[in-house]
Amino acid sequence: MATSKSYFEFIQEQLSELEGIAFRAMMGEYIVYYCGKVVGGIYDDRFLVKPTESAKKLMPEAEYELPYEGAKEMLLVDNVESREFLAELIPAVAADLPEPKAKKKK
Repeated sequence: MATSKSYFEFIQEQLSELEGIAFRAMMGEYIVYYCGKVVGGIYDDRFLVKPTESAKKLMPEAEYELPYEGAKEMLLVDNVESREFLAELIPAVAADLPEPKAKKKK
């Protein structure tokens, strides 16, 4: 099952105030980037983020879920209605992640 356009647009709107947020469509789902870092994704009408230390602290009761078969578990964001919470969560997750690797020039 792919993510519905309406759910994607809802999450996109909820994150719209964050500068540096970007989305990439991939096989019916969406990868979520913040300041060039992959922080999570939208899979099967679920918003999932990487299980960083900050994410675990901000969402201690969050469930681990697989975005797709064979992937690493991610944390389910169940408080998607709160823009304030998401504005705190996404930068915190990104801060815990390493800088993206520079792409090699051909």
